[in-house]
Amino acid sequence: MRRNLQSSERLRPVDLARGHGLSTQAVRNYEEAGILPPADRTDHGYRTYTPLHAQALRAFLALIPGHGHQAATSIMRAVNEGATDEAFRLIDESHAQLLDDRRTLQAVESALRDLEPEPAEASGPGSTFIGPLAEQLGIRPATLRKWERAGLVRPGRDPLTGYRVYDETDARDARLAHQLRRGGYLLEQIAPLIAQVRAAGGLEPLEAALGDWRGRLSARGRAMLNGAAELEGYLRKRG
Repeated sequence: MRRNLQSSERLRPVDLARGHGLSTQAVRNYEEAGILPPADRTDHGYRTYTPLHAQALRAFLALIPGHGHQAATSIMRAVNEGATDEAFRLIDESHAQLLDDRRTLQAVESALRDLEPEPAEASGPGSTFIGPLAEQLGIRPATLRKWERAGLVRPGRDPLTGYRVYDETDARDARLAHQLRRGGYLLEQIAPLIAQVRAAGGLEPLEAALGDWRGRLSARGRAMLNGAAELEGYLRKRG
């Protein structure tokens, strides 16, 4: 039997929408998606919402900045279906991803500290080909070729076979590109940073990008706290 969500205070879709800058259709869509619990209906078929629905909407909108729209939807749907353990698992996954992103940032910063001012010779020790380097990074060779076209990596060529040869500096650039891509940067944003890395002493743009990345991770962590507080309020109200 469906839980009776009525209370002495009845809210219309427009009442929920106005407080959050939403359309009434968005509120109805959220209910249909399971983000809000099912609404009761009047004798004429109109939806009636309650403060519980308002709390659910606040929780959902608060979850989005930290978890993303898709994960926030899945979390709210799980809660409304009574699958709180699944909701907690989804939240844990977002926290694990944030931790992984922080570790990625630390890896980039570590790589920055270890940058060499002078490139190594293409034929020197540590040279590798496109397949082994792609496997090491966990990407496809086609991705490395795309990065080459964008100017992120500049491999040499084997004089006998014509195959691409990546020296230690090329591999470093590929690692930085890979880590910055994971941080959400576009190829056109990464290219000038890598170019500055290649030039001795030109590290300020990369350090500024890392500072921006760090700030976004902190904002995301704080947003998760805010989302958790609103979700806890909704869970308490649900009983």
